[in-house]
Amino acid sequence: MTDTGHHLQLLGLSKHYGAQAAVDSISLDVARGEMVVLLGPSGCGKTTTLRLIAGFVQPTAGDIRIDGASIVAQPPHRREMGIVFQSYALFPHLSVARNVAFGLEMRRQSRTAIAARVDEMLRLVKLEPYAQRLPRELSGGQQQRVALARALAIHPAVLLLDEPLSNLDAALRQEVARDIRILQRDGGLTAIMVTHDQDEAMAMADRLVVMKDGQVQQIGQQPDLYERPATPFVARFIGRSNILTGVLHDGTHLMLDDGTAVALVGRYRVSGRCTLAIRPERIALTAEPGLVAGRVELATYLGPVIEHVVEIAPGLRLVVRNASAGVDPASLPAAGAPVSLAWTGTGERLFDEAERPVLADNM
Repeated sequence: MTDTGHHLQLLGLSKHYGAQAAVDSISLDVARGEMVVLLGPSGCGKTTTLRLIAGFVQPTAGDIRIDGASIVAQPPHRREMGIVFQSYALFPHLSVARNVAFGLEMRRQSRTAIAARVDEMLRLVKLEPYAQRLPRELSGGQQQRVALARALAIHPAVLLLDEPLSNLDAALRQEVARDIRILQRDGGLTAIMVTHDQDEAMAMADRLVVMKDGQVQQIGQQPDLYERPATPFVARFIGRSNILTGVLHDGTHLMLDDGTAVALVGRYRVSGRCTLAIRPERIALTAEPGLVAGRVELATYLGPVIEHVVEIAPGLRLVVRNASAGVDPASLPAAGAPVSLAWTGTGERLFDEAERPVLADNM
């Protein structure tokens, strides 16, 4: 595949519906050949952003540029976007080959050129034997590969992927995700993907864009977002952190609303209400006095990890996950057992009342 990626820029891009901002002044610079994944819960603006890039929705403000040239005034069919939808959106009455050829036919390419490109695309997605079948004769994974081949056939400026794996079962999702990532990377294609699934996003992205309420919360590579979340929302959404909120006391203890004191490894120069985020795998169960005491509510063996749900205050639980390798599950605390929890300084992430990260003085 000889496609070459293009440089995509979003500059202060906004879309308002009345007083509601579906997308609120997003700026993003996507390098040639880069796969950027927009990630966030339903209603966060990620799909609207994709539709703005495609031209299906007109922005209220801002600009979209390909290789430095604005495309905002261009209709969708002039933008040369390859689009893969979650619903496949194949033409049910057309064969696989005709579905892949559709965009090329609309561009009035010669029959010879179309046939050669269709053959190339079907080889690429490993569907040559299915060229004359109808979509209903294919599995979900095969249909999604046809949709991908159709999007790639037109040599798109940017590949847009709207929840492309959401209709596939778990095993097939991983397989098709790998196929898409390899094709995108090897072809040097610039791509934007939308998903609400953080595992999918982490596996496929060069960079992630976490969104909430139409705004960008953080942009970065996987280690940036996982190890250094910019807000409590990112900490909660990426990796599903434990979140505790209370008032910081002497820079060393977080006093929860019910009076429970959680000792901190770091010493922080901040006052007022703060939020603490701790990854489940960074917490250790210990028989020694720890940073906070609790009682095991649930212990579950999950294969690679053993998960404990620990109640540290009435109705307040922390999730602890530790590797199961070399551990006898029978030796671990069972439901009802008193435990202490501990973590290292790199395991805690503190945010002030304005949800800004606070760094410790002693680390």
